[in-house]
Amino acid sequence: MYSDYTPPQDPLDILHDDHEILIVNKPSGLLSVPGKGEHLADCLITRVQAAFPQALLVHRLDRDTSGVMIFALTPHAQRHLGLQFEKRMTKKTYVARISGKLEPKTGTVDLPIIVDWENRPLQKICHDTGRAAQTDWRVMRYGDDETRVRLMPKTGRSHQLRVHMLALGHPILGDPFYAKGAALSDHPRLMLHSEELRVRHPDGGATHKFRAKSPF
Repeated sequence: MYSDYTPPQDPLDILHDDHEILIVNKPSGLLSVPGKGEHLADCLITRVQAAFPQALLVHRLDRDTSGVMIFALTPHAQRHLGLQFEKRMTKKTYVARISGKLEPKTGTVDLPIIVDWENRPLQKICHDTGRAAQTDWRVMRYGDDETRVRLMPKTGRSHQLRVHMLALGHPILGDPFYAKGAALSDHPRLMLHSEELRVRHPDGGATHKFRAKSPF
């Protein structure tokens, strides 16, 4: 599925950097970390480390998702931030455009997710063996047979937002894995963007909020 990997060549979009952390606005179509094989070597952490050799990975975004991503610039910051993600102390907000009219205007998806082994890297809902996954949603506005929505994941499962929206019957537009027909073909990219990340700063613990405006 990644054989046609041609990542965008935009320069690094740095939102913030200090002595402990670096915040970057990741473009859609760029892997967060290297894939298997030389053709998948180009990725955000490699580009970041070219400018900040000390940068360390904290979390990932899917290749097709854009938006706010945080890197640590010291081992202390990596441990501090890693624990926040692990203990669900971070707050993540995404913007998505999804197929159809999502109702009601607010709600929570609470459906367990597991890898679909026969169709990897796809994920699926499974009540027997899936890992707990929760996503809050809030409708921003309705369009022509689509909904712009804010998604607030409480957990961090692989493909969580994509699988949860599909489970509601409203796949994310442009999703190469889960959308079909016009919901896929009429859109140039996955319409999912990491809009805001709230974390506690590794130096002092004050809460910081980092935002990147949605490009769609």
